[in-house]
Formats: sequence, C-alpha cells, structure tokens
Amino acid sequence: MLKNLDPVLSADLLWVLAAMGHGDDLALVDANHPAETIASSTTSGRLIRLPGLTMQRAARAILSVLPIDDFEPEPLRRMEVVGNAAALPDVQRAVQGEIDAALGRPAQLAGIERFAFYAAARGAFAVVQVGDPRPYGCFLLRKGVIAGEPG
Repeated sequence: MLKNLDPVLSADLLWVLAAMGHGDDLALVDANHPAETIASSTTSGRLIRLPGLTMQRAARAILSVLPIDDFEPEPLRRMEVVGNAAALPDVQRAVQGEIDAALGRPAQLAGIERFAFYAAARGAFAVVQVGDPRPYGCFLLRKGVIAGEPG
C-alpha cells in the first residue's frame, strides 16, 4: 500500500498510466469486451485486469491520477448502444458522474459505434478490463498533460 493512492491502482496499472504519453488513449472496458484480442494490438500489448470491480469504481481510481487531454474536442468516448446511439445505460451514466467529479465540471462522453470503438481501442496504449458484466461499459480516455517547472 502507498499513501494517498487508491488501492485499486495496482503496480501494473500505475505503470501503464505513467508510461502513456500526451494524446495516448486508455481503453477501459467491461467483462464482455474482447479485451485479450484487442490488447495484443495496442502500443503496450498489455491487458490489465481488475476483476471484481464495478466500472464506476475503476474509473474513479484511474481518474484520480490520469489527466484528461483538454486540447482535443472529444478526449472521452463511450461505446454506443447498437440500434440506439443516444441511449445511456446505467454503467455509462455512472462513469459520466465519476468523470464530472474528477474534472470538477460536466464533460461530454462522445459516442462511438461498436466496431469503430473496437478499431479505436486497438490503437490505444493499453486495455484495462474491469469485472463489471454490464454491457456497453466501454470507454476511451485520452491522456492529457500536467504542466509545471522541472525540479
């Protein structure tokens, strides 16, 4: 355990989050997602598993340390419900709440069609799979920067 770090943030997950660069995407996906297949195509080739967690809990931990890109118009994306792109399942509303809390303001979760999401996830830095079985709990989070002076 480390002070002031959410215990959900495993060593492997912290490595992935720290190794990502500005503009890299993290695919945060549910238990139904073909995560192993997609993770093998990512930059890191890594799949980080967080079994037994809800998507909301995992998102809270990740967003506690991951800056979100504010140079891009759509740095936060969600998989659209097939046949009803405007629908927001409970899992997506829960993650939306975590995003808004982490950023301190409302932020848009842009929708991406299912197969376009899979393609975008293949281009991500890494995949984090949560044990949450609710469908459409699939998100892309684009890393931003923390600017400051060296030292």
